[in-house]
Amino acid sequence: MTIKIEAITLREIQMPLVHFFETSFKRTFSRQILLLTAHCDGINGWGECVAGEDPYYSSEWTESAWATIKNYLAPAVLGRTLSKAGESVPLMARVRGHDMAKAAVENALWDAEAQEKQMPLWKLLGGTLREISCGVSIGIQDSVEQLLEKIQTELAAGYRRIKVKVKPGWDVNVLERIRSRWPEIVLSCDANSAYTLDDLEHLRKFDQFNLLMIEQPLWHDDIYYHSRLQQELRTSICLDESIRHARDAAKALDLSACRIINIKVGRVGGFTEAKKVHDVCASRNIPVWCGGMLESGVGRSHNIALSTLPNFRLPGDVSASKRYWKEDIIEPEVVVTPQGTILIRDAPGAGYRVREDLIEKLTVRKETIRAGTAGTT
Repeated sequence: MTIKIEAITLREIQMPLVHFFETSFKRTFSRQILLLTAHCDGINGWGECVAGEDPYYSSEWTESAWATIKNYLAPAVLGRTLSKAGESVPLMARVRGHDMAKAAVENALWDAEAQEKQMPLWKLLGGTLREISCGVSIGIQDSVEQLLEKIQTELAAGYRRIKVKVKPGWDVNVLERIRSRWPEIVLSCDANSAYTLDDLEHLRKFDQFNLLMIEQPLWHDDIYYHSRLQQELRTSICLDESIRHARDAAKALDLSACRIINIKVGRVGGFTEAKKVHDVCASRNIPVWCGGMLESGVGRSHNIALSTLPNFRLPGDVSASKRYWKEDIIEPEVVVTPQGTILIRDAPGAGYRVREDLIEKLTVRKETIRAGTAGTT
């Protein structure tokens, strides 16, 4: 079986969030989402670029991804006939970095391959789990009381792990309030690189809260200093931004820089590399979980498929569509059971139907690229 890549369509859609989401570097009210369609012999594979509106989480952002795909990545794969989606990886390898842009292309091709083979994407990836455990990520709020209300809502919905964003000035006192109200819940925090080693004595205070993990406390590109910090903390460190590929994962584990790794398929450049990171961690008995990037249903369905791989042993950030969107661009929308799980669907491809009519309404920019040409429509 083969797929021939005839054209690639880029779309920018605007989707307002149900509630703002704040990290240590930004408060977001609306998402500017880059969707990609790979047109392959009558099959349309869908991908989503998880780059943000600004180059804060990573050096990539929506505009850089659009230009990189249009000028370099799409021309590298257009007109090619592939026996499997992973063959696109070496075709794009001349471009250094730009992993989120690459992931949008590759993941769309995985969706197309799964549709062409009439099999679910999760099976094509080698997944085994028929039900995945879900946690939630809750951003920084206007007040601790507002945060506690949100936690109560998510616990009542059945979510199995609560993750809260932290930064200097919004950390120990917040965790104290949470733990005094819910001593036993599975709780973790995410710093998004808000601290340095100079904050060691302050970070030691986190140990009293029986956290599942503290995610990426130090610099976004660091592994070595996290290894030094991990030696000083009882709490497990989880690395996110630092892990760009399987070699980073192996290095982090060799240096004992973390005890958990967060795999984001967009951050590591697509499903092929995400599977490699998964396998490195599985070989070391290091659990992984799937992080979220405020994806629409397209990216969310890909996260679900990835989370069926056997070493995804911790609840991920793959939560229900309604937590973020009044109306998602897939149907059925992603729902979470009262037990805090997502049941895996067996429909071919990503498992959900893309609502092209709604996407057209939300589209503010669209461009189709064909072999040798690029035209705006």
